[in-house]
Amino acid sequence: MNNGFKKLSPGEWNELLKAPVLLSIYAASGDHDISKSEKAEAIKMAHFKTFTEKSLLVPYYKEVDKKFTKYFEEVVEKYAPFDDLKREKLKEEISLLEPIIGKLNEEFAKTFIRSLRGYTEHVKKAGRGNVIDFVFPLPIPGLTG
Repeated sequence: MNNGFKKLSPGEWNELLKAPVLLSIYAASGDHDISKSEKAEAIKMAHFKTFTEKSLLVPYYKEVDKKFTKYFEEVVEKYAPFDDLKREKLKEEISLLEPIIGKLNEEFAKTFIRSLRGYTEHVKKAGRGNVIDFVFPLPIPGLTG
């Protein structure tokens, strides 16, 4: 675990590793479906981030890359079909990341949130999905707004 994440418990760390998966699925399922190309793009982007992200987040994205496909399949199985009710449940799971991110150092958290925003925007543009702006910025006192 990278120093920026040192305040997190192992369980919180594992939940944060799922953030790109949750955001990818939410972004890609705006039309209530995830195409093979949307899945492929999300996986490719997670891998790409290991090479292109700010150096302090590279270790995070390397860990994400190791588990991305497994987590992606688990989350798809949990929330498919992507009807309004299931997407609302997915949105609720994403909101559970807020208190975890709130434990991070302020500057590190800002960098992390910017990175996830960029990731989500890329996935959203790659597919037919639509991400509502509820995802980020998270209303974390002192970090957003």
